[in-house]
Amino acid sequence: MTNAAIKKARPKYLSLAALLFEIRLPLPGWVSILHRVSGAVLFLAMVWLLFLLDRSLSSEAGFESVKRYTSIPIVKAALLLMIWCYCHHFCAGIRFLFLDVHKGVDKETARVTSIVVIVAGLVLTALFGVRLL
Repeated sequence: MTNAAIKKARPKYLSLAALLFEIRLPLPGWVSILHRVSGAVLFLAMVWLLFLLDRSLSSEAGFESVKRYTSIPIVKAALLLMIWCYCHHFCAGIRFLFLDVHKGVDKETARVTSIVVIVAGLVLTALFGVRLL
């Protein structure tokens, strides 16, 4: 048998489907990914949020139009998503600052702080999201 006949294992390239369904990512990994996603969403939505702020501060009529616009359910859902993105990004950012100074890098502490970040982000979202109603 020649060397050409021996099949080598081909490298596996990661795709989104592999990350979601094949690989079991630990909780700190999910917090890291969600931190990046929330930062990207906040960055991309900044234009919309700044437009709403500018419009609401321009005049009383602008404020009333923004108030009517933000009463639409899909807009409220988008604003709630922005609130979650900010709260999660803030809490995860504090966690990463501690990791930068080598606090909480062991496996168990990383898992606990990941749970704290997710719970704190959801609780803060609920607290701030109540104001949308």
